[in-house]
Amino acid sequence: MHSEYQYLNLLKKIMTEWVYKNDRTWVWVKWIFWAQMKFDLSSWKFPLLTTKKTFLRWIIVELIWLIRWETNIKYLVDRNVNIWNEWPFQNRLENSDEVDANKYLKYTDDWYKLKEEFIEKLRSLSEDNEWVITWWDLGPVYGHQWRNFGWWNTYTKWVKDINKRQWWFTWWIQWLKKRWIKITWVDQLQQSIDKIINKPTDRRIIVNAWNPLQFPMMLLPPCHMLYQFNVDTTNKKLNLQMYQRSADMFLWVPFNIASYSAMLILISKITWLQVGEFIHTLWDAHIYKNHFEQVQIQLSREPKVWPELNIKKEIKTLKDIENLEWEDFELVDYDSRPVIKAPIAV
Repeated sequence: MHSEYQYLNLLKKIMTEWVYKNDRTWVWVKWIFWAQMKFDLSSWKFPLLTTKKTFLRWIIVELIWLIRWETNIKYLVDRNVNIWNEWPFQNRLENSDEVDANKYLKYTDDWYKLKEEFIEKLRSLSEDNEWVITWWDLGPVYGHQWRNFGWWNTYTKWVKDINKRQWWFTWWIQWLKKRWIKITWVDQLQQSIDKIINKPTDRRIIVNAWNPLQFPMMLLPPCHMLYQFNVDTTNKKLNLQMYQRSADMFLWVPFNIASYSAMLILISKITWLQVGEFIHTLWDAHIYKNHFEQVQIQLSREPKVWPELNIKKEIKTLKDIENLEWEDFELVDYDSRPVIKAPIAV
């Protein structure tokens, strides 16, 4: 059976065996708890969904952004990747006096129009512009935790008027300073690579993005919160498992599958191992109410043969990966069904 049916069957299971509940976004969802998918990459077939067109360029650019421990969406917007725009935009509306948020209700035409105007302004400014730094940084999310876990000083000057953005943040920093708490940091991803090479049987090759101490600084706590490498020393293969606490099945899980599979390929190359399996563990797997129709369309389609993903540039170190661009990748023989559009629940 085509491996894509793991994903399609999970969609079907949620739609038929669901529990219906409200959620943080007030969109309502059908959901189940706990599911797992396993993708064998050793045949060099890349798990990019074919029952709807999935844009790998966005996925790869975001992955490099994460690995570079970038947290400002300016990097993404400059590369025409707009998957994170909604969160800082909505935060800007709610916590600044630049515009009257009551005139721009979420998901209305005016809301979308103003969002595009703000993004165009962001694109036109430099990365060190105060407005860019103040309002378009997500805080110490994913990449910061992967590469800089425990470090907080970067965000003491995160915004000019922190009281409007997140009132408790200033108090939190002052509490730390008064107690002279020594904060250290760790590059978890580099540490994991070193262990893969030097201690391949280690059961602690883990990268953790879940840092409750820094939740007050984040616009969105991490959904894919932890991943762990395993080295099959007999077959010289590298495996990767990711744990996802919250899984938007229609929009983001296809991205997550491809992103962590690409991560596995990249780390395999710089550790001189064969590519093994990506195991995707999900806890709260849900489908938003405004995605039901799109899911039914996708479930009516048959999967096609998966493509291959090649890296055209030689990479030997994590620094080499940081310097990659989308043009350094080649997607071979990707043939998919048409795109299915759906709104994001912010």
